[in-house]
Amino acid sequence: MSENSLLAKLEGVRKKYEVLQKQLSDPALVQDMKKYVALNKEYAEIEPVVKAGEKYRNVLQELATAKEILLTEKDEEIKEFAKEEMAKLEEQVPAMEQQIKFLLIPADPEDSKHAIVEVRAGTGGDEASIFAGDLFRMYSKFAEKNGWKVEMTDSSEGTSGGFKEVIFKISGKSVYGTMKYESGVHRVQRVPQTETQGRVHTSAASVAVLPEADEFDIELHEKDIRKDTFCSSGPGGQSVNTTYSAIRLTHIPSGIVVQCQDEKSQLKNYDKALVELRTRLYNMEYQKYLNQIASKRKTMVSTGDRSAKVRTYNYPQSRVTDHRINYTMHNLTAFMDGDIQEVIDKLQIAENTERLKHDPSGA
Repeated sequence: MSENSLLAKLEGVRKKYEVLQKQLSDPALVQDMKKYVALNKEYAEIEPVVKAGEKYRNVLQELATAKEILLTEKDEEIKEFAKEEMAKLEEQVPAMEQQIKFLLIPADPEDSKHAIVEVRAGTGGDEASIFAGDLFRMYSKFAEKNGWKVEMTDSSEGTSGGFKEVIFKISGKSVYGTMKYESGVHRVQRVPQTETQGRVHTSAASVAVLPEADEFDIELHEKDIRKDTFCSSGPGGQSVNTTYSAIRLTHIPSGIVVQCQDEKSQLKNYDKALVELRTRLYNMEYQKYLNQIASKRKTMVSTGDRSAKVRTYNYPQSRVTDHRINYTMHNLTAFMDGDIQEVIDKLQIAENTERLKHDPSGA
């Protein structure tokens, strides 16, 4: 993309930004909450592009001024200063242009949403359940570092620790846009706690990350939902197995069943289960969108294929390998403690680079 076409594109975004500002300042807009939410979301999404565009234009202006000084100034000291300034600014321009091109790529419409995360033990018996528990802890620590909130919805504990299955919600800014890269099969290579001869075993757990649907995404009708209550099980104190606080919801048209038993309050469990049900229904359609995108690109980092092996955690060598980008780190302890941002950044860059190949204009 040439400098002129990039500036033209940025000018178009800036004008759109100003229109949105005007629309959002209209007091009448709050009467249409659905439209207000949509416009506010669009405004927040293009704001980083506008800010990056302003910085880029300023650098180009400074560069033009430095060039002008070099051509017209007679004082050698001032000319030398302008030359140094030019070199410094010219060095900044390519990186700024690349950043803007990435920002101009249309975001996944779901990126700004909260996420529902499911971690399930796969092959490997008790060790797989322990590993699923390790992954849950890793994501909880990562969420904590980002200032996000984690709420467990449902879980089934493993016989030797960890979880056979754990479902939880992560709330915060652009959670799904970050966490979506974790979907897939995670494999661990280590000596299990139950292994007496010190042999390394391979176990697996699957992770599914779903964008949380809000009330505007899916309209649920009460007549389509069957509600059942049952006694909660597992940790929870005196209320466990004594009160019917756990909720199971069945969506009759689709057959989707969700349950929540994490809260002591039946009402709170119902609200959480309703959010998950709405999300699962929404994701039936969203999965079609993911498959459509994946079919257009040979290399898709955040593919909808949740059966793909995405990462291996090798404990004897303290090694983590992400197979989608062939990237290896030797900081397993820190990684399992929630320091996973580095690999997510690299996955995002890989995906954006792939998207640019298919649409160099960033449209």
